[in-house]
Amino acid sequence: MKLNSANINILVKTCRSAAKVLIRDFGELEHLQVSLKGPGDFVTASDKKVEKIIIEELQKARPNYSILSEEIGEIKNDSEFKWIIDPIDGTSNFLHGIPHFAISIGLEYNREIICGIIYDPIKDEMFIAEKGNGSYMNNKRLRVSARTKLKDCIIFSGGPRYNSENKELVFEEYKKISAKVHTAIRKFGSASLDLAYVAAGRLDGLFQKKLNLWDVAAGALMIKEAGGIVNDISVFDINNINIKASSAAINDKMMENLSNF
Repeated sequence: MKLNSANINILVKTCRSAAKVLIRDFGELEHLQVSLKGPGDFVTASDKKVEKIIIEELQKARPNYSILSEEIGEIKNDSEFKWIIDPIDGTSNFLHGIPHFAISIGLEYNREIICGIIYDPIKDEMFIAEKGNGSYMNNKRLRVSARTKLKDCIIFSGGPRYNSENKELVFEEYKKISAKVHTAIRKFGSASLDLAYVAAGRLDGLFQKKLNLWDVAAGALMIKEAGGIVNDISVFDINNINIKASSAAINDKMMENLSNF
């Protein structure tokens, strides 16, 4: 089955339009303007250009919908619908010429995510999901991994981030967790793609702290619609979201080993 609802079609068209800028700028990184917006966080001219295109396309298609976007914040409207946008998830990868980043857009209705898209423009992999209708990558139905032993699994995390005050404690925490789950913990630098990869069965699980809503809105739905489980997430907290997600086959084991994280 191919998802072709009106909102999905809008998301696909929007991502295709915005991706042209990303692909071009990725090939001309030496000319890109970059500024620092926080510890370890960068904003580029591409972020702003891509966000502008996305917002223009979405407002043209759905002028009454509200918008929440990473760079500009919130554009409120009277509608119970809200687009949640991350123009480039994986900006540091993008800046270093690493082809692992994505556009992520979720659609919220009455405080629930009902559809979403995560588009990797370099690999041309388009992950889409719609509540009740499943998850797909380039029109192929997605299912989470069926692996049942943690030692055979790949678990992703977003940390640890460098912290000059407690860096040793942070790294020790992750080393202990890695030993408990009996597998390596990896970090690729794009939370939305991590979530999409769990939905696709490429990864078996992930855990991460202090994410933003635009990082997880589309991907959390994607995992659920692919038969996975998403724990410890509050979509009502925009800037401090903790998430643990995995295939159903290892969820209980992973949650037990991550009980103190």
